Amino acid sequence: PGEADGVNATGTDRWIERQLSPDGIADVALEGVLQGLPVWSMPLKVLTDSFPPQDIYIRNLRTARGLAPNAQFQLTPADSIALKATNDRANQYFNQFQAAKVVRAQMSERQLVETLTDFWENHFSVYVGKMPTRFTLLEYDRDIIRPRVLGKFRELLGAVAHSPAMLYYLDNFQSASDSSHMTLPEFRQAEKSGRRPVNHRRNGLNENYGRELLELHTLGVDGGYTQKDVIAVARALTGWTLDDPRAGGGFIFREGMHDAEPKVVLGHTLSGGRGVEDGEDVLDIVARHPSTARYIAFKLVRRFVSDTPSKALVERAAETFRRTDGDLREVMRTILTSPEFFSRAAYRAKVKSPFELVLSARRIMNASPDTSASTVFQIQRLGQQLFGHLAPNGWPETGDQWINAGSLLDRINFGVQVGGGRLRFAPAEQWPGWAVLSAMPLDRQVDGVVDQLLGGNVSPETRSILFKGQNPLAAANAPAPVRPSLRDLLGIALGSPEFQRR
Repeated sequence: PGEADGVNATGTDRWIERQLSPDGIADVALEGVLQGLPVWSMPLKVLTDSFPPQDIYIRNLRTARGLAPNAQFQLTPADSIALKATNDRANQYFNQFQAAKVVRAQMSERQLVETLTDFWENHFSVYVGKMPTRFTLLEYDRDIIRPRVLGKFRELLGAVAHSPAMLYYLDNFQSASDSSHMTLPEFRQAEKSGRRPVNHRRNGLNENYGRELLELHTLGVDGGYTQKDVIAVARALTGWTLDDPRAGGGFIFREGMHDAEPKVVLGHTLSGGRGVEDGEDVLDIVARHPSTARYIAFKLVRRFVSDTPSKALVERAAETFRRTDGDLREVMRTILTSPEFFSRAAYRAKVKSPFELVLSARRIMNASPDTSASTVFQIQRLGQQLFGHLAPNGWPETGDQWINAGSLLDRINFGVQVGGGRLRFAPAEQWPGWAVLSAMPLDRQVDGVVDQLLGGNVSPETRSILFKGQNPLAAANAPAPVRPSLRDLLGIALGSPEFQRR
């Protein structure tokens, strides 16, 4: 509420420029709320030491009692009570992290950073059900993605490649040189002796991260790579692993896992006998590949402008990416100041994800921040669990995959629930228009709701439904009210086609 007036007072160009330089934007109200969510500022090591997974907890107990690692061990009743208390507290802290993510999205004055954080966490998607610790995702959001959304793409790509979240999710922490290639110690031995050592059987190569690095994170599925490139990339990234990941350990390079023989990646030869620099060179190669510039530009334009991006704008954004060595701030400036971004065709061209829908409802209703898990679960009920997409391709970025008969009904019912005051900390009376409109006649109420909730622009069908006081898809058997209340109007507006779009 009041934000459009603020943008008009500041001037659109100046407002966008401030969003592109977010360090100069004060976020006092948000910071005050985050102080009540201490997990947001706690170091990962402190959290994992305090709330280890159950197997690590038992391992620590065994060690504290001087028992051998494989010695038989049974929890005492007191141990079981303490373990349950630790797990309960850990779950509370994990819920705090998810609540903090939602609160930031609702309250932050640095809106571009929040939107880009959501975009990049979906681009570099990981799954909550396959993390080494409960708090790995906190580190991923707070320390890996969020600080780099307006930096150089290569820096963001490198941070993700070293992150426990990605290394664990796509199994690269287990990937090792297979029996047909020498590890780095074996390569050095062969150089000294002149003889190739006999390789013993090892776990071998895992291609998961190498494949997704090319297909989803950089070049795109049609970016010009081959299966040979996937294998070469995976070989270059062997030894990129984690130090005791279940205990919260971070990135470590292990020479004994690394395939040290020569490789060819996208036409670039990586000479033999090298270590961690193989992987770093691969990240350099793919970050600066022409296909990466086009693919990242396409995805950003699709997210910020339209499901069917303008080829001209994609090419201009890609050219900015190439010219600035992947400066994401400059790429976003190209997109956000483009004629296409401000065009009539881009108006309400994008369907909101459940995350965006719930947060926009909270914002428009002037809801107080929800530091519980209630809003997180509301988003999940609408079909989008935070960090809950199992496959590495992330949640859909186009509206046709979010809207069907079932999801549309859920969205309409969500609007009804919000109008009825069932959104946490968002009573209808808290909506800024309530005080003025509550005593107005119906026609003035409809006009006020359309103006304040839907930007003053709705279809004749939506306006007609508002006057009737009932969405025909929401409750076919329910009688329409004799005169819709202001709560009814709010609910219908929030479930309308116009509010489903941004």
